[in-house]
Amino acid sequence: MELIGTVLPLIAMFAIFYFLLIRPQQKQQKAVREMQSSLQKGDKIVTIGGLHGILDSIDEDKIILKVGDGTRLTFDRRSVREVVKN
Repeated sequence: MELIGTVLPLIAMFAIFYFLLIRPQQKQQKAVREMQSSLQKGDKIVTIGGLHGILDSIDEDKIILKVGDGTRLTFDRRSVREVVKN
C-alpha cells in the first residue's frame, strides 16, 4: 500500500509534465517541419533572424531568398520561421 502512495504522485507529475510541456512542443515542431517542407517559390517568408524576403529558389537543404534591392541570399531551409500571408 505504501508503494502505491509513493509511486502514484510521481506518475501523476509525469503525466502533467507530459501534457503541459512535452506534447505541445512536439505539435509545434511538427507544424514547423510541415511548413518548411511545403515552401514554394514566390512565398513571402521571415527567417529566424527576422529577415523578410521572397523565396526565389528551393533546394533540398537550402533556399535562396530575394530581398528588397534584388539581392539574393542563401539560407539553410531550417532557418525559415514563418510564411507571411499577404
